[in-house]
Amino acid sequence: MILDTLENAAKYAGLKMGISEAFGFLDQPGLAELPDGKHEILGSRVYATIAHENGRSVSDAQLEGHRKHLDIQYVISGDESMGWAPREGLLNSTEYDAEKDLEFFKGAAESIVCVPPGSFAVFLPTDAHLPLIGDGPIHKVVVKVAVG
Repeated sequence: MILDTLENAAKYAGLKMGISEAFGFLDQPGLAELPDGKHEILGSRVYATIAHENGRSVSDAQLEGHRKHLDIQYVISGDESMGWAPREGLLNSTEYDAEKDLEFFKGAAESIVCVPPGSFAVFLPTDAHLPLIGDGPIHKVVVKVAVG
């Protein structure tokens, strides 16, 4: 997991093809005014989903993970915290959905961090994460970057 502010995003550009394009999308003027839904950046290799959602309690959330993409979760507004746990050793609570690149795990987050507006967290395929922890509305962008 990587937690940082958008002004430091350039430091991570060398991680993987598509990272620079992902951060370029997040850094564009008017990001907060874009409509909810899917926005292609580099076709199916890099795309963003913008959403307005309500936060939830830790007990109402479940650890999730992805095998084919890393997530850059950027908070536009709202009070969001995100949980993290190493994926290794976690037991699945659902079967892996290859089409959605999504699976859920049993267990609890090892840490929960506040991700204030203007900040992002990067979750790698080796991470399990617990998004949307908070009270009230959260406006966020999740950018998916293919890792293979």
